[in-house]
Amino acid sequence: MADEKSIRKVLVLCTGNSCRSVMAEALINQLGEGRYTAVSAGSFPAGFVHPGAIQALKRHGINPGEPSSKSWDEFAGQHFDLVITVCDEAARESCPVFSGRCERLHWSTPDPAKAEGTQNDINSAFDAAFELLHDRIKKELL
Repeated sequence: MADEKSIRKVLVLCTGNSCRSVMAEALINQLGEGRYTAVSAGSFPAGFVHPGAIQALKRHGINPGEPSSKSWDEFAGQHFDLVITVCDEAARESCPVFSGRCERLHWSTPDPAKAEGTQNDINSAFDAAFELLHDRIKKELL
């Protein structure tokens, strides 16, 4: 476990804060093993966490905690060492920008909430987003 001064504060941003940012928050908190404290928020929060995000985390052995969809306004004025956006710019989604002095990363991740088809198709979309986020975290943060 890292000492308190070396723990990096991370804010994960997305538009709706219902899927990708919630999954990234849980992944960073668990995989970071005390080196990171992550929270997530959205510029236009959906007001709910998509059940598919919770189910994907659980399928992969990640404790989702008790996430909620919240506005980035809740974190205004707070310091973060790292701000990560996860919106998929290729889909022309508007992704929030967070001001302040911090390192910024952008991890373009397709929105699994937009998946259609069978339940297996939808689960596959959530699993794909999970894997993308998991790989980025392991490669770039750990």
